[in-house]
Amino acid sequence: MNLRVPTFAIPVLLAFSFGTLAEKPDYQHGISLVHDLKYPADFKHFEYSNPSAPKGGTLNVSTTIPNQNFSGAWGLGVQNAAGLERTMDKLLVRSADEQSALYCMLADGIALSKDRKSLFIRLHEKARWHDGVPLTTRDVLFSYDAMMTSTSNVFGKAYMDSWIESVEVVNYRELIIHHREEFTHSNLLGLTTFKVRPAHYYADRGDPFEPTLDVPVGNGPYRVAGYDRNYILYERVQDYWGEDIPVNKGRNNFDVIRYEIFRDSTVAREAFRKGLFDFYIESDVRYWNTSPDVSATETGRVLKDTREIHRWIGQQLALAFNLKRELFQDIKVREALTLVFDFEWQNRVLNHGSQRRAKSYFAGSEFAATGLPSSEEIELLAPYRDQLPDRVFTEPFHLPASSGRGINRTALERARQLLSEAGWRMVDGKLRDAEGNPLVVEVATQRAWSRRLLLPYIQSLQLLGIDASVRLLDTVLAVRFKRQRRFDMFLRGLDFSSPPMGSLSNYFGSASAEEELGGNLPGIHNPVVDALIERAQRAPHIETAAIALRALDRVLLWGFYHIPLNMPDIERFMYWDKFGRPNDAIASFEYLNDGQARVIDSWWIDDAKVK
Repeated sequence: MNLRVPTFAIPVLLAFSFGTLAEKPDYQHGISLVHDLKYPADFKHFEYSNPSAPKGGTLNVSTTIPNQNFSGAWGLGVQNAAGLERTMDKLLVRSADEQSALYCMLADGIALSKDRKSLFIRLHEKARWHDGVPLTTRDVLFSYDAMMTSTSNVFGKAYMDSWIESVEVVNYRELIIHHREEFTHSNLLGLTTFKVRPAHYYADRGDPFEPTLDVPVGNGPYRVAGYDRNYILYERVQDYWGEDIPVNKGRNNFDVIRYEIFRDSTVAREAFRKGLFDFYIESDVRYWNTSPDVSATETGRVLKDTREIHRWIGQQLALAFNLKRELFQDIKVREALTLVFDFEWQNRVLNHGSQRRAKSYFAGSEFAATGLPSSEEIELLAPYRDQLPDRVFTEPFHLPASSGRGINRTALERARQLLSEAGWRMVDGKLRDAEGNPLVVEVATQRAWSRRLLLPYIQSLQLLGIDASVRLLDTVLAVRFKRQRRFDMFLRGLDFSSPPMGSLSNYFGSASAEEELGGNLPGIHNPVVDALIERAQRAPHIETAAIALRALDRVLLWGFYHIPLNMPDIERFMYWDKFGRPNDAIASFEYLNDGQARVIDSWWIDDAKVK
């Protein structure tokens, strides 16, 4: 049960002291549950920022997100204005050059109890809102209670409620979050997205998560300075409370950030060519090899660069089977349909050979299963041997690779054989079961651009005699299809923030399969998967977690719950040559991912280049 403290009761809590607790917190500047922190308590700045970077100038970027909402809510059908995250600091911030390290931002101290059930947080004494009101534990408690009672922040409420037992206020600066069981890496990550709301601002304004065009009071390095249907303007807060804290040194260097709103990416590309904005991330590889402006790139006025983001691993896209469908309860059918997807052909024809096939649920990381299982993995899997296919122990998992030209007949022949073993026979050019019912498969997607990706797969299925089709869903219908499990197959994202322990239960756990909007889209109910998830989440070190994750990877792969498509792609971006960048820029700069657009936040305007 959550401890809720009314506003009038807050002063009474000042008399409370940690001396009455069984354990006094030993506050630290950061926390990681799986490895030592890279940065010591007295660190001055992150290595990937330049503390001497000059402030000033304007950064012009583009977005396709309309100005529909400034509440910052994370819920169904809610789109926050682009860049809004820059107005809201978080309790903790993740470093860009460590596997799993969080450092204090709004907080200036964090401590975990010995039994890992209670997290102590001390707020920074200088933290305040843009209107000058100090930020206190009253704001944190108000924000948590508002989240748990709001009907507009569905995902945040479901996530927090799954593990938080209560929030206990100690005094104006200190609070304790009590876990239902034990804190894990994912719980700590949740605090990097939790938005603290100003309790005094919402005293007479109702639900802070309701969509609104009224800009609330923020506490971050930027504030909204103006907007209309075509743009949104942010200005740097001159008296920003956190300008000199270590996690911010060398960042937030632009005085003004302006987002121009474009309804179409083609128009945005043309605007970039004309110099109407400074920086553009190209998400369509078809346009990457076509210079935005030949004369500009030849003279070096427009630069092109790429970045591989090691933070994101797994499968950027995957096709999920609906295990509630009787058809897909047969693993041979799932394996057959997996073999049919000719990734190499699509990569050559549609993506200029730019994509990499994801051959693991944790592709691009040390957690991916490769070759035969190690002795440590076998020891971990041995108790479940009678519940697993023999291939988990005896064969490396692999996906068929074609030449990328013509039809992959070998894969199609193997798929036909598996379907025959599953009881499907070809009758008048159509696959039918013993009762004469046709094999019908509908692939659902809410991504309009993905039809060009899915149609060649549909044609391959039709070659086998399968009645296959693609169905494009709008956002509302897509939610309904997933909630009611009305799809056969669904194109989804399946990438993880590394390390992935925090997402495992949501994506693969049996409990999530019963949730209407859980991430376990196939509906996996597998006790072995559940046991391995728990093993990985409770691992004391990253090395032991890796063993459990590789074992889990094998079980999931040989279960054929998804058809893996591509790994997370590199980021491709272009920019007008007017910026300064930190040393070793390719490896060192980080993108601030606000869920709407990504903006370089450790760059600065180079006046010499501008002139």
